[in-house]
Formats: sequence, C-alpha cells, structure tokens
Amino acid sequence: MSASRGTPRTDPAAARLAGWIEPVVGGAGYDLEELVVTPAGRRSIVRVVVDRDAGVTLDDIAEVSRAVSDALDAHDDGMGRTPYVLEVSSPGVDRPLTEPRHWRRNSGRLVTVAVGPAGAAEQVTGRITAVTDDGVTLAVEAQGKPGAKKRAPAPRTVPWAELGSGRVQVEFGRGGPEDAAAGSLDDGETIDDPELDDDETGGAPRARGGAQ
Repeated sequence: MSASRGTPRTDPAAARLAGWIEPVVGGAGYDLEELVVTPAGRRSIVRVVVDRDAGVTLDDIAEVSRAVSDALDAHDDGMGRTPYVLEVSSPGVDRPLTEPRHWRRNSGRLVTVAVGPAGAAEQVTGRITAVTDDGVTLAVEAQGKPGAKKRAPAPRTVPWAELGSGRVQVEFGRGGPEDAAAGSLDDGETIDDPELDDDETGGAPRARGGAQ
C-alpha cells in the first residue's frame, strides 16, 4: 500500500493514513513526500519520507517520528490490531525530481533530464543554476568528441511544460555547505522509532493504539 504527494492515492488504507499523517507533518513545517505501508509477516512497516527547503537533520527526523507515532496512536482504527514499525527518513538521492520544490531543493546539483516539447524531447545533463516560477535554468554540459577540449557548460532555461522528471547524478568528492552542517542527515537515511522496532530494541512492535 502506498500514497505519495503528486500521485493518485488509490489504496484506501494508505489514503486514510495519509489523511492523518500529512496534516501533522505539514504542521511541523515539512512536506510529506511519500507514505508507503508494506506488509511484513505479522506486522506492517509504515515508511514516511519528509523534506523541507532548509533540509532535514537527525533531530528533525526524530521530531517528526514522534509526531507521526502520536497521530497513529490517536486513531486506533488506522492499523487495526496489526503491529507496525514506523520508519521516517529524508528523500534519497535517487528520488525523481517531479515537483518545483524538488528542483529548488537540489539547486547546484548535476541532473539528467529529458527537455523539450512532447515528441521532440532530448536527454541532457546539466547543473541546476536557477529555479523560478517559469522554469529551471541548467548549465548544460556540451557533448564533444572523445579527446577534444572540453567546452564550458552552456546555460539553458527550460519552462516547466517542457521539463521531464529529473535524476540527480552522484558526484564523489564534491562537498557543499549542507555537507558541513552539524547533525545533517544523509539523503535517504532512515530513523526507526525505537519504541516500535522490536528488532532494534528487543521490545514488541506497536499495535492498536500504540500498546506494547
């Protein structure tokens, strides 16, 4: 079962959970990027992915985890009597860039994306240099012949209507201001609620109403 922002929520159970969790996450100042509920034997794993413009730290994830756990406990019928494990994380680097906020939060990163009108789109690789209401500006890498002198990237502004789903390219050894932030959370790092995960703490997974 899954539900994520920007896509239809077709699963009633996941949609119901999202209806409770999203206001809590939004009220704390974050965006609910994804909610996935996966059966795992006699219990379920509830995975929540959150993000915001200022980035997400380990303390932020712990705060959201507590708030989401309280929200689930407040709705006993959400998971029925099924024990569950709650996992809260930030988006991974492999998450597609599909919303303007995704592009804005990845400013300065190298991405690969299809650009151009429908039926005539081309795949380009470029660095995000600006994100506005009109679209995205990329410093596009020039395609040259092997062995030829490398040319400087050329700026290209792409309107939203001609911008496909982007993919961030992993660059080793390239640091940024966010990398030096104390307590910062690596892309896609997950924190399990210690009160929920019996594998980590030796306790029982939480069931209806959070009873252990």
